[in-house]
Amino acid sequence: MSTTTELPARAAAPAPAARPAKVRRRGERSPLARALSHGTLILAGLIALFPVAWILFVSLGPDKTDYLHPGQILDKLTLSNYQHVLSDTDFFTWFGNALLVSGVTTVFGVMLAATTGYAVSRMKFPGHKPLMWSLLVTQMFPIAVLIVPMYTMLSELGLLDSYTGLILVYSTTTVPYCAWLLKGYFDTIPVEIDEAGRVDGLSPFGTFWRLVLPLARPGLAVAAFYSFLTYWAEVPFASTFMLSSDKYTLAVGLQTFVSEHDAQWNLMAATAVLIAIPSAAFFYLVQRHLVTGLTAGASKS
Repeated sequence: MSTTTELPARAAAPAPAARPAKVRRRGERSPLARALSHGTLILAGLIALFPVAWILFVSLGPDKTDYLHPGQILDKLTLSNYQHVLSDTDFFTWFGNALLVSGVTTVFGVMLAATTGYAVSRMKFPGHKPLMWSLLVTQMFPIAVLIVPMYTMLSELGLLDSYTGLILVYSTTTVPYCAWLLKGYFDTIPVEIDEAGRVDGLSPFGTFWRLVLPLARPGLAVAAFYSFLTYWAEVPFASTFMLSSDKYTLAVGLQTFVSEHDAQWNLMAATAVLIAIPSAAFFYLVQRHLVTGLTAGASKS
């Protein structure tokens, strides 16, 4: 009788544990989505930078027809256009006029808009809503409709061809927008700050000037940036109301390179680059407050 030895059954090897699926955190995008997003942003950036790069490139060509043959500019790059604009034209006169007009308009318009926005935000006086709506309605009229009546009024007041007249015209268009902008910003500043100022004996204007206005610096930076850039290179009003060549601003002076039978595109390109430099410098100075002011409504309580 044969005996059989029973071998112990082998323990079944444990099955490899399946890797847990990677849980995507909230707000985290897939690699494909990130690649598409970055690609779109890069493409949009290139599209935005191309006109600027093109003007800069054309400004380095010595001839006025070089823009028709851009490939030939690389063989004859020069700064002669900038030298001609700075030494043989009234560029510095145009620069000074534009700086005066846009600077005074920015300071005067923003301060007037700040007082208006603060009054409507804090003081519920009779007619405060119709006032803001009337300011909004003024933004509906195109410039072509406003030029003729404004020209007539400036002529009757003796302000035609004067810096004061042009500054007043610019202020009538920048104050309504900036008043709405700053009114919304003042709404985000707690009213308790005003009450604390009154408890300390400050007048309403003292509360506005010493307490509220410093807190509104980001909003003021946005309003100032809008006003300065809008009127630094404004053309329709300046070319219509400024009749003397010694009072031309930069945008009007730029038009002197175009005549009935000729257009000096190389000089126009060089002047355009020079005009853009102060705008870029101003943006660099206010960019920190600019970002804060644009996002303040979502972050302030």
